[in-house]
Amino acid sequence: MQVYDKDTFSMDDKMGDAEFDIICFMEVVKMELADIPSGSIIAKVKPSRENCLAEESDIIWENDKVVQKMVLRLRNVECGEVELELEWVSLRPTTSNKSH
Repeated sequence: MQVYDKDTFSMDDKMGDAEFDIICFMEVVKMELADIPSGSIIAKVKPSRENCLAEESDIIWENDKVVQKMVLRLRNVECGEVELELEWVSLRPTTSNKSH
C-alpha cells in the first residue's frame, strides 16, 4: 500500500509505503462463523519482518462480518504510521440472518 497526502493546489506527496499479509484474514473469511458469538477473536497476527505491523492485530467476528484493525509502520519515510480496518461482509446468508 502506498500512502499520499492530499494537496488541494499541488501534487499529492508520497508519505511512505507499507505492506501486510492478507492470507490469515482470507483463511478466517472462509471459515463457517455463523454460530460464533459476535466480538470473538478468531485469529491473531503478530508483527514480523514479513509485514509492517506496529503491534499485534486481532481478526474478529463482529456483527456477521470479519474485521481486522491494524496499525502499520510506514517504510521509506522518516517516520509515520497508518491505521487500517479491513472488513469482509459475506453476501451468503448465514443461519443468523436466514428467513424461516
